[in-house]
Amino acid sequence: MAPRKNAKGGGGNSSSSSGSSSGGSSSPGAGTSGGSSSPGARRETKHGGHKNGRKGGLSGSSFFTWFMVIALLGVWTSVAVVWFDLVDYEEVLGKLGIYDADGDGDFDVDDAKVLLGLKERSASEPAVAPEEAEPYPWLEGQVPEDSGPRNIEDEVEEQIQPLLHEAVYTEHGDDVPQEEDGQAREPQPEDDDFLVGSDADDRFEPLETRTFHEETEDSYHVEETASQAYNQDTEEMMYEQDNPDSMEPVVGDDERRYHEADDLTYQDYDEPVYEPSENEGLESSDNAVEESNIILEEVHVPPAEEQQEVPPVKKKKPKLLNKFDKTIKAELDAAEKLRKRGKIEEALSAFQELVRKYPQSPRARYGKAQCEDDLAEKRRSNEVLRGAIETYQEVASLPDVPTDLLKLTLKRRSDRQQFLGHMRGSLMTLQKLVQLFPDDMSLKNDLGVGYLLVGDNNNAQKVYEEVLNVTPNDGFAKVHYGFILKAQNKIAESIPYLKEGIESGDPGTDDGRFYFHLGDAMQRVGNKEAYKWYELGHKRGHFASVWQRSLYNVQGLKAQPWWTPKETGYTELVKSLERNWKLIRDEGLAVLDKTKGLFLPEDENLREKGDWSQFTLWQQGRKNENACKGAPKTCSLLDKFPETTGCRRGQIKYSVMHPGTHVWPHTGPTNCRLRMHLGLVIPKEGCKIRCANETKTWEEGKVLIFDDSFEHEVWQDAASFRLIFIVDVWHPELTPQQRHSLPAI
Repeated sequence: MAPRKNAKGGGGNSSSSSGSSSGGSSSPGAGTSGGSSSPGARRETKHGGHKNGRKGGLSGSSFFTWFMVIALLGVWTSVAVVWFDLVDYEEVLGKLGIYDADGDGDFDVDDAKVLLGLKERSASEPAVAPEEAEPYPWLEGQVPEDSGPRNIEDEVEEQIQPLLHEAVYTEHGDDVPQEEDGQAREPQPEDDDFLVGSDADDRFEPLETRTFHEETEDSYHVEETASQAYNQDTEEMMYEQDNPDSMEPVVGDDERRYHEADDLTYQDYDEPVYEPSENEGLESSDNAVEESNIILEEVHVPPAEEQQEVPPVKKKKPKLLNKFDKTIKAELDAAEKLRKRGKIEEALSAFQELVRKYPQSPRARYGKAQCEDDLAEKRRSNEVLRGAIETYQEVASLPDVPTDLLKLTLKRRSDRQQFLGHMRGSLMTLQKLVQLFPDDMSLKNDLGVGYLLVGDNNNAQKVYEEVLNVTPNDGFAKVHYGFILKAQNKIAESIPYLKEGIESGDPGTDDGRFYFHLGDAMQRVGNKEAYKWYELGHKRGHFASVWQRSLYNVQGLKAQPWWTPKETGYTELVKSLERNWKLIRDEGLAVLDKTKGLFLPEDENLREKGDWSQFTLWQQGRKNENACKGAPKTCSLLDKFPETTGCRRGQIKYSVMHPGTHVWPHTGPTNCRLRMHLGLVIPKEGCKIRCANETKTWEEGKVLIFDDSFEHEVWQDAASFRLIFIVDVWHPELTPQQRHSLPAI
């Protein structure tokens, strides 16, 4: 670097000299047009005289000439400094980075305003030096095409969920966005001599086989895995086409979705966080609660902006270089500069060369992992991302890894494993993190999420109990602990944890999932405050309206509780169902014979009481061939209608409900489908269904159509069983590309 600067400096001096020479030709002592003077003229000038005999002195034109000389010198010097890169602005601005108050990686006017108290600091934008920036391309759920690199300290602060609006969760309100910064991290230890062992065995852990239900509320999993219900040996979701219209939550910095009824997940590579517009949903949504005769009172929860605000805290700059890496800092900085400028392939080559030269350098290998991470996002390649995950592990396995770099590396590795669906591997990485940093409660919170994502609610509960014993006011732990209690059907016990967690305003708590579960729990104990929380969730952008509370939505779709066949455009399907209703009924009744055991009890915790069973023919757009053997004519009939058999966010099934059954008010997971109910065996009275604030009854041979993303509730108080046929169809306003690319639910 030094020889280069000298060379540049020479160029600058050369320019300056040139400027001086040109200026000399116009100096007061200049002669005639050539700029040369005779000896006599020089002597005359020496004695202070002029040829015209006047006394020597500077004229007005001479002042102007020298002014121009100085101006030209300044211009050329400035050009030389910039053109030849004589000043390392990255280094200068990096030192000012500790005063970065708005999280943009440098010190500027906005930062000065924050420091002077003229502008509020954003809690989600920590200050960090530019030299430690790292892109974090997709966890936020919504990624601008030109998104620049993120700061490394952002990653130190990030949650596994994002966010978990960020969220996605994003997260997701964002959203998932948007979901998502995680808990504030505690001061990080500075053990520069820490050694962590290799963990090759957990890199590609297969997903645990699971059963997916339509509306199970109390499981916690990632949406990508939902479409794997019929292909459990597939470990990761492939990158799909971008779908700008999809507005669904993700887990992030975050997130990263909790009940199977809503198929909640933390993140989806292609889908930004759901942010419903103010006028989305029912036109009467603002009056929905009033129409249901429920009077809202003020819920005292800080606004979303306030929730994310944290009093400015002087943060310690993470230490990412060990003693050896400090000796090669110039080479590391040069490679990192390429990465920050978006020259990912060149940066990757540079870091690969550094790893070859210095195989024991943690920072060089971490830079290689970052470049592979960035390249995976750029190419949308799972293969490249798997390589990044492996390289992150290599970093953690090296000797003398700085503590901050070790924590950052393992957190990022866990997050990327989770993104690919390697939930078991991610969990093992989180367990290692907690083992290494047992006093970091934010890591324990992440570990709890890791357990939830593999369906291990018991261990997740233990983790959150540990956190709450140490930090009883941890809002993130409270909402998750409340969720677990609700999943255990401890409805009343879950309410204070969910409520206090949301009210805490802690990062990761302002999430539609928690408003959803709190309201649902309150409804089940008869607490009318449920609608206050639904209303607040709507105001915060988590729900399209008080009634329409699905969390996986495409923005801008027509939203109304009840539909006519003509409005759907699926009139041929409706006519076919109504013409053949007796055939469908007879096959359903034949299957209903309990000795065949094909109708399975509803086990999704939606019933207050009673007996409700279902027999499924299609799930997530996949035909159940074995089930169709029990109703072959019905399946043959439906094969002609791809709007239902290809609906990967729905089901086709028989549903039988016996007397004395009540189904709690609930909502479906998405606004991307409509639900048809064909009446097969309907008692004369006692059976009814409410969707939003309108109640209807079934008729044999007739189809009812409603949008199940709106709250609906069912009563069966007749003297005999009720049998209907449920047919889900894509929302008619979805494009063919959306129907093809939306993940299954």
